[in-house]
Order: sequence, then C-alpha cells, then structure tokens
Amino acid sequence: MDTTLDLSGNCETSVEMPETLRPEEEEGNIEYKLKLVNPSASRLEHLVTQMKWRLEEGNGEAIYEIGVEDNGILTGLTEMDLQASLVTLETMANRLGASLTVLRERIMEPEGDVTECKKVMEILIRKVPDDQEFIDLRLAVLGNVDAGKSTLLGVLTQGELDNGRGCARLNLFRHLHEIQSGRTSSISYDILGFDCKGQVVNYAECRTIEEICEKSSKLITLIDLAGHHKYLKTTIFGLTGNCPDFAMLVVSATTGIVGTTKEHLGYALALGVPVIVVVNKVDLCPKIGLQRLLKQLETILKSPGCRKIPARISNEDDAISVASSLDTNRCQTVVKTVNLALPFRITPIFTVSCVTGQNLDLILKFLHVLPPQHSHSERERLAQDLTEFQIDELYSVPLVGTVVGGVIRRGSIREGEKLLLGPSDSGTFNEVKVRTVHRNRLPCRLIQAGQAASVALMDVEREQLRKGMVLISPSTPAVCCRQFQADVYVLFHSGQISSNFQTTIHIGTVCQTAKILKMDRSSLRTNEKARVIFEFKYKPEYIRVGARLLFREGKSKGVGEVLQIFPYECIER
Repeated sequence: MDTTLDLSGNCETSVEMPETLRPEEEEGNIEYKLKLVNPSASRLEHLVTQMKWRLEEGNGEAIYEIGVEDNGILTGLTEMDLQASLVTLETMANRLGASLTVLRERIMEPEGDVTECKKVMEILIRKVPDDQEFIDLRLAVLGNVDAGKSTLLGVLTQGELDNGRGCARLNLFRHLHEIQSGRTSSISYDILGFDCKGQVVNYAECRTIEEICEKSSKLITLIDLAGHHKYLKTTIFGLTGNCPDFAMLVVSATTGIVGTTKEHLGYALALGVPVIVVVNKVDLCPKIGLQRLLKQLETILKSPGCRKIPARISNEDDAISVASSLDTNRCQTVVKTVNLALPFRITPIFTVSCVTGQNLDLILKFLHVLPPQHSHSERERLAQDLTEFQIDELYSVPLVGTVVGGVIRRGSIREGEKLLLGPSDSGTFNEVKVRTVHRNRLPCRLIQAGQAASVALMDVEREQLRKGMVLISPSTPAVCCRQFQADVYVLFHSGQISSNFQTTIHIGTVCQTAKILKMDRSSLRTNEKARVIFEFKYKPEYIRVGARLLFREGKSKGVGEVLQIFPYECIER
C-alpha cells in the first residue's frame, strides 16, 4: 500500500487531534477519561492505581486524553468540568510523585442548541521510575559527511544557533584533526535533558553534565557517528555496540541523498532501530529543490526494502502525534484514513536549519514526547537476568585505575561486586572486583539492564582489556567461541559468496574478521539466504544465541542471526 502521511494539512491527511481516536486498549501507556469530576475516596484510589499501571507500561510516561470516551470519540468537557478534571488529575499525579504537562487541546464546535464550546485535552504524565534517576533514551545520529550532524547536535545541546561556518559543532569533536577538517572520525557523546515541565535543559543554562542530570527528569543521550565512508567501521560499531533506541538520519538539503546516506539507513533498518529523518540546511536550498528531495526520501522510505510510512512534520501538533505513535507498530491516532493494522512504522521527516533555527523547536518537542522503547515488564525481566555488560570503551584514569565503558544488556552491577571478565585471547575468564560505577559522570551504587555506564575495576591493567570483552555474573556459564552457526541474508555482493569467504563481522561490541567454513548451499548471491558456519580469525569472542549480526567486506554487506555457538574448549580438544 502506497501511503504517505503529509501532516502539513495541505493534502489528504491532517492531525489536529482527529474527531475520533482508536478505541482504548487495556495495555499500553495511553488512558482515555471522559471526565474526572469530584471522585469519591474509593474511586480516587482506583484512579491512582490505574495511573501507576499506565506509568509502568510507559516506563515512567503516560498520556491521558481528557474528554474522550473509551471508544475513542472526542466528546469534550465544559470549562468547569475540565478544570475540575485537571485538579483531580493533578491530585492523582501528586500521590505518585509525577508531573503533568499539557501537550495539546482541541476545541469542539457547539452542536444543536448548545452554545458553550467544549474542550478535549491531551496531557503527558511523567514519573521517573524508583530504580532510575531519570528516564533515559539513546539516539544515534547518522548521515553522509558534511550533512551537518555535529552542528545539529551542537545547536540542540548548546542552545545557540550556528554562524553558518560550523562553530556549534566544535564542542562535540574529540580530536584536533576533527576540528581542523570539520569531520567526525570517532564516536562522541552528549546529552540533552527535559525537566518535569517539559522545558529544555542544556548547556545554555547549565555549566556541567552533572547539573543537567540533576535538573532533568528525561535525558536524551546523543551519539554522534562518523559520516565518511572510511570511518564506516566506527559508525557500525557505534550502532551495534551502543544499542540506540532511535536513529536520526541527517540529510543535507543542498547535496541530497548521496554518499553513505542510503547505507546508514540500511544498517539502521537491519538492526531494527526506528529511524527519524532530518533534512538540514534548508536555508540554503530553494523550495523546489527541497520538495524534490522530500519526494525522493518518501519514495525510498516506502520502497519494499524499507516499508515505512513517511510523515512530514510541519507543526507542534504533528510532532506530538507522531512521537506518541512510535510507542507501537501501529499508527494509533496519527491518521484516520489509513488502515491502522498496517505492520509499518511511521518515519517522521523534519526540515530544519541550524542557522535560522527553523523547526528546531519541533525536534525538541518531538524528543520530549518520544516514549521509551522498552516496556516495564521487559525491563524488569532483563534486570532479573544474570549480569552481562558489554565493553566498548577503555580508559586509564589517574588515581582510579582502569575504567571500562559500555551498556549493561542484562542484570545489574553494584559497587564491590565480583564479576568475570573475558574472554582473553586464550578464551579464559578472570575474576575482577568493581571499584565504582558512574552514569553520565555521576557516581551511583547500582546500574541495571539497558543503561549505559562506566565501571572502574580493581587490579586490572589496561593492556589486559580490549573492546568486545564482557563482564558477566559468576553464575553465568563462561563460554566463548570461535565458531558459530548463523542464518545470513546478503544485502549486496557483486559476485557470489562461497566457502572460505572472509568478511568483517559486527555482533554488539564484537568486531572481528571471520571466514565461512561451511554453507548449506554451494554459493550465495545478492538477496539470497543461507545457513553458514563462521570462524573468527584471531581470537574467541563471547556472543549469545539470537544476537543480530552485520557483515561487510568492501561494498558487500549482509545481515543475520546467531543460531548456535560451538564452545571454544570443545574445538581445542
């Protein structure tokens, strides 16, 4: 089905809070309430319990539609009933320690003899979960070189517009050659916060990361990745190792879809990361050229390889609607004329300028409403699992010692806890003790599944470590492998792939050359699948069954899933 969501209101679809919403669902973080006027004590207790459930479903965020019936019809409330309902809603939120933010409202036209207008209001309820200091999202930024990725992040985090020559990007560069060339060659991180009232918290009013974290109830970790093709290995490592919740694909309005743009989009889709498209530098592009580029983007996103529904964001109402819809694979309230059971995901398209500031407020509003991707039950399940911390950064800190950075995939880590570190080049795991744990430069006693953190280790030399190693619980079977079986799908290869073909494999933070030992078919070409056995060329690695993999060699690339691992010790015997 060829569908485009043009949310600007000048085409066939519009999103100014439609006249009807989807019927309310029992699960999820969206609740419909016709009115909340002077509830009894027992009714209030029930409402508070219900809000707590919705917050847990949304991992600390819930959306309340006031003046809406359970079947999704917008009835509206008089001003008196609406104010009484807001007082009740605020009482409920205060009982749970949550905050309220009005997202949008709709005025219902009077019908019949009724002269008083009624209103419908959409409200965001936010409460930081008890086991977290703030709601955390990770956003990876992709795009071709010179698309303005670092400049965009610099403007968002610094709160100051660019001068047209890239001054806003300087704070994100980590190396001198990046400042001199203006091109990112490494993975850099920055943060953007929102307080309980929805106001932006960045370096415009805070001097340090610590201060931003203290004032924020929601924190967006921005991962700036390299755009040049010669740094593709670094970009893929940033995508696979950092486990981003969303990916922002930045496209220059002046150069269009060139270079690594399609390649970066393909990798994000292969890893199942929801994509947000931002067309930058619109101040330098004529309107005709911009419209042509937008149509090209929509054609690519709707193609069989992507199967997305493009949605142009032209106002604040569009941003709120699309952001709330990204919590599920369905379109929800965004469009009325499209079958809501479509298995597509909406892909928003922003048009911005870092020099004039055009539509930057829409991106900020979108990020403010954007929900966490993992449900409360899924997060709880991962937190109760045995510990697995994937290492993607290594540091030697004076007076502290060796520090490793990464993402904890499962379980939890506490100060003073004993874990296993490995695998070494010989495939062994060694016991280590955690000295301290930090998140966003702030010390903490506990980190849980899904959080990015740095861990200081006692009596471990920097030379003993490498990226791709893991910290696991002593109760976890310390099994690594050099050979594993996987189902693979070739995205592109100029010829045919057969046994002994060598390629670079990315599995989480693991990045190593491997060769194909066996295949269930004689050869493999573009758009073909096969079951193969890979062997790492240099050293054993710790990987899990079910993990997604990417492989690349020159222009050749493919994706796959790990089906079985063959323990390293068994092979050695």
